[in-house]
Amino acid sequence: MNAMPPRAAPMDQLLHILDLSDAGGAQTGEDIFVGPGEANPVRPRLFGGQVLAQSIIAASRTVEADRLVHSMHGYFLRPGDAAAPITFGVERLRDGRSFSARRAHAYQGGKPILSLIASFQGPDNGVEHQEPMPQGVPDPETLPTAADVLGAIDHPVAQAWAYDRPFDIRHVDPNIYFQAPGEHVAQQAVWMKSMGALPADQSVHRAALAYASDYTLLEPVLRRHGLSWATPGMSVASLDHAMWWHRPLRVDDWLLYVAESPSASGARGLSRGRFYNRDGELVASVAQEGMLRLPAGTPVVD
Repeated sequence: MNAMPPRAAPMDQLLHILDLSDAGGAQTGEDIFVGPGEANPVRPRLFGGQVLAQSIIAASRTVEADRLVHSMHGYFLRPGDAAAPITFGVERLRDGRSFSARRAHAYQGGKPILSLIASFQGPDNGVEHQEPMPQGVPDPETLPTAADVLGAIDHPVAQAWAYDRPFDIRHVDPNIYFQAPGEHVAQQAVWMKSMGALPADQSVHRAALAYASDYTLLEPVLRRHGLSWATPGMSVASLDHAMWWHRPLRVDDWLLYVAESPSASGARGLSRGRFYNRDGELVASVAQEGMLRLPAGTPVVD
């Protein structure tokens, strides 16, 4: 098994999209920022995780430096154009003694494509507990990379997933890129980390984790029904995204991403996920509902 070497281009692109320009205030009283799209010849639509990450960075720019995002709830309203810039408007809802609240909208063509509310908190002490990290999970170094699995496949999507993502993603369970082997259960685990070092700024790491959390979160829904990403005619889209950051984290160190789907109905599937560092600390939790539509007659596992 060959280890995937760090690729400078995807990491440079991640840092580029998180480096928003400050466009000042607006007549509506919002703080305005502008960020680039992420042009990709195999994906004309914006990646949802990108818009989440950029919105979190925009909102973070409007709070005191010692207040970090600890929760976010967002709705994807329209598909975005990966080739077009994005405007972010941030409304300062409240600044209290310990917490700050912000509402952020991402716009393209004058229409909102994402709406979210985020809460920020300064350092504080209190009671602590966490759900323990699963035991017996293989180390990431023993698992195949996306390049190991997809690198030899002469297909633009396979090549993009193998080499153009800024995160190294390694499935603990059999991957479902082109088929859904193994037991059809509604849970899975993957290891992930960025393909290179990120600045020490904790806001950047938290935004980058939001970016990465959108890659595989709906896979437990697909896995439960014997579906792969290559299922002909399948349509999948994120509808909303909620995230909670519990403890300081680094996305340039390995994180175990454990996810499960408690329900799917009405052409929608719900997934919940947890991120652990290698010391077993629960650093973040996430939930997402996605749209899942299949052509009539598609075989599925009930």
